[in-house]
Amino acid sequence: MRCAPPFLNVLVAAVICGIPAIAAAQVTADELLDRLGQPDLRNWNVVEQQLYTEWSRSGSATADYLLRVGRAALEAEDFDVAYNHLTALTDHAPEFAEGWNTRATLFFEMGRYGPAIADIQRTLALEPRHFGALTGLGFMLEEMGDTENALAALRAAHAIHPHHPEIESAIDRVERQLDGRAL
Repeated sequence: MRCAPPFLNVLVAAVICGIPAIAAAQVTADELLDRLGQPDLRNWNVVEQQLYTEWSRSGSATADYLLRVGRAALEAEDFDVAYNHLTALTDHAPEFAEGWNTRATLFFEMGRYGPAIADIQRTLALEPRHFGALTGLGFMLEEMGDTENALAALRAAHAIHPHHPEIESAIDRVERQLDGRAL
C-alpha cells in the first residue's frame, strides 16, 4: 500500500480541522471600523484593539520591526531613537499609515505640532477613518487655540468611533470653551 505524499496529509488535516474557516474569520480594518461605528456595540474596546493590531500590520517584516522599536522607544521617552526608527519606517514604507501616525504621536509628545500635523495629514490621506489621528489633531488644535477646527476633528473622530469616552469628553470640553467664548 502506498502512502499519500506528506503535503497531501497536511492539506487534508487542514481542511478537516477547519483551517480555511480560520482564514475566512480574519477581519479587515474596514470591517472592524464598520463594527466600531455600530451604536449598540458593547465590546468596543476589543474591536478597537483588534483594529489597532490590524493597522499595525504593514506586510513587511522590516516595517513591522521599525514600528515595534519606534513605539518602544517612544514609550521609554527616548525620542531620538524613536525618531530615527519611525523616520526610517516612513522612508521604507511610505504607504503604511500607522508609521505616519506613530511618528505624529512622537512629534506631539515632543511638542512639535507642525510636523505632527503634517504626519497626521499623511495618515489621513492613507487611512481617512483613522480616529486616533483625528483625535490627536483635535487635541493639538485645541491646545493651539483653534477650538472650532478642534471640535470638527473631534466630531469626525466621534463619528467613526462613537464609544470612546476620551473623545466624548474632549468634545464636551471644547464645546464648553466655544460656549464660553460666545458669551
